[in-house]
Amino acid sequence: MPHRPLARALTALVALLTAVVGAFLVPGTAQAAAAVNYVALGDSYSSGVGAGPYDLSGCLRSQKSYAPLWAAANSVDSFTFPACGGAVTDDVLSKQVNSLSTSTTLVTITIGGNDAGFVDVITSCRFGSTSSCTSAVDGAKAFITGTLPARLDRTYAAIKQRSPNARLIVLGYPRLFETGSCGLLAMSTYKRTILNEAADVLASVTAARAAAAGATFADTRPQFTGHGVCAADPWIRDVTGVIEAYHPNAAGYRDGYLRALTTVTG
Repeated sequence: MPHRPLARALTALVALLTAVVGAFLVPGTAQAAAAVNYVALGDSYSSGVGAGPYDLSGCLRSQKSYAPLWAAANSVDSFTFPACGGAVTDDVLSKQVNSLSTSTTLVTITIGGNDAGFVDVITSCRFGSTSSCTSAVDGAKAFITGTLPARLDRTYAAIKQRSPNARLIVLGYPRLFETGSCGLLAMSTYKRTILNEAADVLASVTAARAAAAGATFADTRPQFTGHGVCAADPWIRDVTGVIEAYHPNAAGYRDGYLRALTTVTG
């Protein structure tokens, strides 16, 4: 009699293990549940501007961007890559979300920087006066806090509607600059500091809107710390990169963005 409870427990354990093993052996069960159909949306920070070489799409897509790197490392069942350099939220809504479907299981996106006019802001700071830089940064911050939230909400909602079974991961933008000594021709420490502060505002707003949409926010700033423009080992291209200026290089996508994505996907 005293051994019967133990025997029952062992029998139950064997049955459980059999069921688990059987799930992995029966076609159409565990394999189907584990299918990963990945769609990478977004702007130049998703398409891979700065990493090169680029495809012939006109979107400056690089296989060295974080999205194709993650897809290759995780042997996904399907990978679609409509991210496009220069994209704003309206471009995602009018062109990119068409790549989504009910079979999509993972969506990543970087978006919002172009809406906020960061190219013009950085250009103003790089080549303009301190006052023009300050004015441009203040204008961008006002847009980020006042106008951008509704645009992000609309974009995330459309993604969720098109791919209701997908996990949405929103990746943020890094701080672009280190604020130490950077040579005589570099932007001043003040300019670099206020640009980094604007990046922090953008990250905060993006994280909040992603959370409100039930998405996961992957903050890239910790990974890029110590690797901005003016670092000894920069992962961000400086102004000499022309169209690639102030975008991650291949190391930035691999060791910065891919690491941030992997941190939240496991």
